[in-house]
Amino acid sequence: MRRVILALALVALLATGTTGCKRMIRNTTVFVEDSVRHYFPIRQGEELSILYNIENTGEEPLIIQDIHTSCGCLIIDQDVERLVPPNGNSYLHMKYNSRKNVGEVRHTVRIYGNIEPKGVKVLQFIVNVVPDPDYTRDYEELYRETTKGGSVGDIVDGKMRDKGYYIKGYYPEEVISPSQTQRREQNDPFN
Repeated sequence: MRRVILALALVALLATGTTGCKRMIRNTTVFVEDSVRHYFPIRQGEELSILYNIENTGEEPLIIQDIHTSCGCLIIDQDVERLVPPNGNSYLHMKYNSRKNVGEVRHTVRIYGNIEPKGVKVLQFIVNVVPDPDYTRDYEELYRETTKGGSVGDIVDGKMRDKGYYIKGYYPEEVISPSQTQRREQNDPFN
């Protein structure tokens, strides 16, 4: 009987001892200087180095759970401090590769954690990406870019469009009436 009472007392002691160590971490306030930025124009293909200073201005430690970017062209440095003490700060460093963008580009970075009021801090930057002046595309390159993904012309003309020309008699008689074919042959300067 003595062993049973001792075992029950030990179980009760362990049960109260393990729950007493837990502490609920509440939300905290975060300040990021210039959270919306407008950068000077850069040339297409250049990299832009971006640095945000994240300050924990609250009474609780800041726990950064995840960081999401709006584009795969943003590469985040993985050395971001994920636990920021009260009145401490962390630096978010990332690189933006402008190779695939032209014109005004807006990107968003979302930091998730115990941040007031909704658990997310949104950062945004805007930059104008200018095409490289040393290289301009000619009409043929622009034409190929517009027809590369397929167009209505591919459906109508089929793969003959890839050759850049058509041959006489290519179109089947069901699609073009005989009177249209005769008019084409009469107006053909190479006949």
